[in-house]
Order: sequence, then C-alpha cells, then structure tokens
Amino acid sequence: MVPSNNLLLVAASVVFTIFFLRAIYDMFLSPLSAIPGPWYAAVSDIWIKYHVLRLRQCKTVQQLFEIYGPVVRIGPNKVAFCDLSSMRNVYSVYKFDKSTYYKSLLTNESDHAMTTLDHASHSIRRKSYMPHYTPNNVAKFQPEMRETTLELAAFLEGTAGKSSLECLAMFRNLMVDVTIFSLFGYRLGALGKWIRGAEDPLSTAINDFPKRGILRSVLPTWAWNLVCRLPSNRWRQLCDSDKIMAEFVSGRVYETRAQMNAGTLSSEPTLLQRLLHHRYSAKQPVPDGHIISECMGHLVAGSDTSSTTITYILWELSRRPDIVKKLQCELDEFMPDPRIIPDIAVLQELPYLNGVIKEGLRMYTAAPSLLERVVPSFDEDFDLMGYPVPAGTIVSTQAWSMHRNPSVFPTPETFLPDRWLESSSSPEQLSQMHQHLIAFGTGVRVCGGQNLAQVMMRIVLATIGRNFTLAAPAETNEKSMEIRDSFVIFPAAMQCKLIFKPRQS
Repeated sequence: MVPSNNLLLVAASVVFTIFFLRAIYDMFLSPLSAIPGPWYAAVSDIWIKYHVLRLRQCKTVQQLFEIYGPVVRIGPNKVAFCDLSSMRNVYSVYKFDKSTYYKSLLTNESDHAMTTLDHASHSIRRKSYMPHYTPNNVAKFQPEMRETTLELAAFLEGTAGKSSLECLAMFRNLMVDVTIFSLFGYRLGALGKWIRGAEDPLSTAINDFPKRGILRSVLPTWAWNLVCRLPSNRWRQLCDSDKIMAEFVSGRVYETRAQMNAGTLSSEPTLLQRLLHHRYSAKQPVPDGHIISECMGHLVAGSDTSSTTITYILWELSRRPDIVKKLQCELDEFMPDPRIIPDIAVLQELPYLNGVIKEGLRMYTAAPSLLERVVPSFDEDFDLMGYPVPAGTIVSTQAWSMHRNPSVFPTPETFLPDRWLESSSSPEQLSQMHQHLIAFGTGVRVCGGQNLAQVMMRIVLATIGRNFTLAAPAETNEKSMEIRDSFVIFPAAMQCKLIFKPRQS
C-alpha cells in the first residue's frame, strides 16, 4: 500500500507537470506567442486579475502599450490593442460578440442590453429602447432636468461658499433623480434627501453596483458567496445592491401597468412605458423579467457615470482659473439671467462649453476600461495589425488609451478644452480627435443613453459655471483624486470635496 505522503507527492508532481507543460505551450507554441507582452501574462490570467483588484487595470494596460507597442498580450487568451483601424474592424465592421466578462454585470440575475453577448440578440433589445434616447425625445425632459439642477443651484447658493461639499454623492443623487424621471416618470427626490443630510438607499445601491460587478468578475462563486456572508452591514449592502434596485424597479413596473390599464399615464412616454408597449414579435411582448433588468441597467449606466465625469471636470475648474474665465465669459453672454437655463439647442452650440465637456470626457470618461470582444470563426485567422489571431481569442481596446494617444492628443495628461476649438486645431486634427474619442463606447454597442448624458452635462456645467466659482480644500488634491478603475472610475479618496462660491452680480 502506497503511503499517503507519497500519494500527495505524486499528485503535486502531476499538477506541476501539467502547469509547466501548459506554460511552455502558452509562451512558445500558442498561436498568440508571437504577440509581445510580459511572459507572466502569457502564462496565467492571475496577473491581469491582480491589477483589476488593485483598481489599476487601465493604467497597467496603458503601460504595456508604452513598452511593447499598440498590440500586447495580457493573458493566455487575451490581446489588447490601441489602433483606430483595428477598433473599427472589431466593433463596427465585423461586430464581434462580447466576452463573458459582461455577465458579471447582470441585473436581477438577468440580461440587459449591456450583458447580452451576441450581436443579434442585442439588436432585438436595442430596438425596444433606442427611440427613447433620440435627441428630440430627450429634449422633452428638459423641464425636469432644469428644475432639479436649479434646486441644486439654490442649495449651493445657500451654502455661500462657507464649507466644502462632497461632489460625487451630490451629483450622483442629482443624476439619479433625472434618470429615474426619464425611465419611470417617478420623482424620487434623492437630491433633496441628500441636501437634508440623508442618503437614499437606491442611490447608494446604484453607486455600489459597479463595484459589486468587478468583484464578481474576479472571484470564484464560492469566494463571492463567502464575501457576502461577512459580518458587515456595509458589505452586505454592497452585495444586495442588485436586490435593492430590483425591488424599486419592480414596483414601478406594476405601478405603471396599473396606470396604463386605468388610462392615467403621463403625456411624455417614459422608457418603462415604451418597454411595456414593445413586442419582440407580433405574439411576444417583452417579459417582465427583461423589462426589470433592462431598466436596472439603464439606471446604473445613467446615474453613476455622468456624475463622476461632471465631478472631475469641476475639480479641474477649481484649479484652472484661466479655463473658468473663458467659460464664464461665454456663459455670461448666452445665459444673461443666471436662473434661466437656455434650451439645449442653445447650449450645444457654445464652443467653449462643449470643449470643456469633450476634454472632460477624454480625460475622465466614466467607463474607460477594456471593451472585451471574442474573435469569431473566419476562413483564416483574424489579422490584428499583422498578427494572426485565432477564433475564440478575446481582443479589446480601452478608451483610456485611445484618449491618451500623444500623436492625436498632444500633452494628453493636460486638461486643454482649447484643443477642441476650430481656432486652435485644423479640421484634420479635429476629425482625428473625434474619431479617437470613445467615451460612450464605439461601434454597434455604443451607449444608447449618451444623448441624455450629454444634455445633462451641458445643463449642469452651464448652471454651475454661470453661478459659481470653485475652490478645492487642501484635502482634495492630486493624490486624493488619483483615478481608480473598476470598469467605471472613481477617486482614490472615494470622494471629491469642493467649495462653491456664488459669483458677484
């Protein structure tokens, strides 16, 4: 009979041999072995997952591009690239399907537009919500957008610059109110609760959900279940963020259906109303599970992203009086009454305001991370900038790197709204910059709600810029605002405190 310690030694030897042979194959014999990159990335996904958990994936991949060039291997079966032509082929021409990473962002344990992997299924879902986000339809919700923004301005006026305010939470609650009204025609009053010193549980859940997703993407199921059982109310609140949102949205579905039956719906159709009326086919209405999950996806995408970008832009303005002066000069002319917000048709024609927003989206796009896609089967391997890539390989680019290409954006780490002005850049340069700007994604899976986000950013930044100057307390600095990424970005300090000083008439 073989001693147990010998059996353990044999088992360990077998495991080591299998791992060693697999490593040799991945490093030297794999079809991806010709693609440059660190050897340890070719051997295991542990390396890139480590940087995901460090909340530094974007910066790490960018460093690889700087070392190895525009195509780099970041895992045994993963390749990242930074190239405009390849981006068009992957996301627009061939329309590669998404990788299973996106399943970590399931809502209500069900798919929505963002987590639907194949292009055909996504196209069916997209038809149900895209009419809601056309520019003309988004413009119909301006009264609510203005009302909520002016509520915030009145609160800021009342503080009279006496104390700093935490902007991430403040603008998240503002965006939650606007997004919920657009989705459901429901007035949550999250901003008002925040002003009174309370935090709406739904707003907290929306903020928690992306962090929940990144944990689920890197932890095995057993580890995730263990995390959710930790004796900490805060951890359980994060783990339950999905359930909190699902309960709220379910309530709106049943409430709206009752209003439909009673004929008491609002005049402006909400996204929920469109989904309830929509049919996948003549005999197949959209199931309630799909409706709830879809609304949850839009709730997260519409609230936590724009608020982060707005916050970072305002932080830049707090330390750039030269930019503030130009912006306020433009706003004073087109917004003579600081309490009357111009129509979006006026705001979207203001060159410097739009330059500030585009530069904010370039440097501080809320979702700058890798957009993973799976290479489909072709007659031959897919040509990625001269490298043959076989079917099943996960390929991706990231906005973080596309937005920091120094040949397109000189001094890419400097906030320069002037670069977007016709007086500062040639038509060819502007065209190149716009092609590389993928703040809302790219190709057929581009963010459906980007028009709503852009309208709110213009309204909020115009109102804040016209009525206030900004300052940052000592605690808000380069170190505290250093970017961390968990698919979406946030500051290292998890907060951004700024002081809003009312302008003199």
